[in-house]
Amino acid sequence: MHKNIFIGKNIRLVAMESARDAEISASWGRNSAYARLLDSDPPRLWSKNQMKDWLEKKEKAESFTEIEFMICPLEAEKPIGFVGLDGIAWHHRTSWVGIGIGERDHWGKGYGTEAMQIISRYAFEELGLYRLNLNVFSSNTRAIRAYEKVGFKIEGTMREALHRDNQRWDLVFMGLLKEDFNL
Repeated sequence: MHKNIFIGKNIRLVAMESARDAEISASWGRNSAYARLLDSDPPRLWSKNQMKDWLEKKEKAESFTEIEFMICPLEAEKPIGFVGLDGIAWHHRTSWVGIGIGERDHWGKGYGTEAMQIISRYAFEELGLYRLNLNVFSSNTRAIRAYEKVGFKIEGTMREALHRDNQRWDLVFMGLLKEDFNL
């Protein structure tokens, strides 16, 4: 039986398209809660044109080490986030994985967990990878729980590696091996 590998129960992954995704992706950066959870770099604001230029460069690059998708609810055309593989090391069969749910109205609904399940299944079953890596801020307990549902395990911590809101936060490293994948 053939099933669509990019569709889950509630969401689907779609290809990035600069014309469609520039404005929505730039708008996510205006949500400082999202921007501050996504990256340890200081949040920055992107204009629609800046984001479009950046996405167009990604579209034109023929990278064999990076694969990204937008996340859409099944009943909608508008993306609510992204998920992707980055730094794919084919010879080691490993990759870093990243995700962001940019639409706050969609936080806490299980879309992130489902997107991680889909991208992990894709990485293991379609690409032949063996291991996925990610890092997450210790303050982002909701994300840590979601990753653990997929099968990721905490493998290490950089103590007090991040500084936000006059506090120090740990950076947590997690890994998922193919045999630990929970689908």
